[in-house]
Amino acid sequence: MAYIDDPQTQRANLKFIRTSMRQPMLEREVEFELARRWRGDSDEDALHKLVLSYTRLVISTASRFRNYGLPMGDLVQEGNIGLLQAAAKFDPDREVRFSTYATWWIRSAIQDYILRNWSIVRTGTTAAQKTLFFNLRRLRARIADTASGRLDEKGRSEIARELRVKHHEVESMENRMSGSDQSLNATIAESSEDSWQGFLADTRPNPEAIVRTLRDTEVRSEWLDHALSELSPREQIIIKRRRLREQGATLEELGRELGVSKERVRQLEHRAMTKMRKTITRNIETPDDLLVEA
Repeated sequence: MAYIDDPQTQRANLKFIRTSMRQPMLEREVEFELARRWRGDSDEDALHKLVLSYTRLVISTASRFRNYGLPMGDLVQEGNIGLLQAAAKFDPDREVRFSTYATWWIRSAIQDYILRNWSIVRTGTTAAQKTLFFNLRRLRARIADTASGRLDEKGRSEIARELRVKHHEVESMENRMSGSDQSLNATIAESSEDSWQGFLADTRPNPEAIVRTLRDTEVRSEWLDHALSELSPREQIIIKRRRLREQGATLEELGRELGVSKERVRQLEHRAMTKMRKTITRNIETPDDLLVEA
């Protein structure tokens, strides 16, 4: 998936980059003072100066990800979000330079944006996939057969070992990154009017099968209701609680409720099932009608 900025956007991005690169670098003491003023006093002017001085870090990081086909301006904007998140969480008392701390937040924000927008199919949903996505091209360029650009089994094993991921994950990500998103409405060829969508099989049941299934279900329900009506009240309770619920009651539970032993409950259940089977068999011409289609 590739994006192209319009000329006006390109000019705006270029102006922002030039302005950012002209911002003065901060001394260590000044940087910590601005961070303390923002953290302790919510001084927005201090936050503005701190963030503006490190937008060049955002631009530098974003430029390393420009080959993923997304607009540079969008990468910079996402990096700025990461920079603001870093400023909100930065603790100057830890004696760590803000640039060191902010680098991780900026890179993380840009990478998350790329993973969300590189393809309409979600990519990098696990740590292993994310590692592969951002390192596979570099490692493949180093060890792949330059003639085909594809990895052989030895190359995939080497990358899996270096990135500490499984071999099949390397192969899967390589296949994923070698292709591109295509619309199902696109024609299969320039000379054809048939689209790829026309070749997708519809596995849903047809209207006739749906109606037949509904009718069969209604008939079986009628048979069941009739068979239950010929049972005694105690037998009906046992069948409904044991057989017609997703979580059937145990023999012990029904025995306590009905004031009988669990063996007696088992005997009553068996007798009730026999009665129902005979009643339903009398009402149908073919026993196979009791079978439910898979």
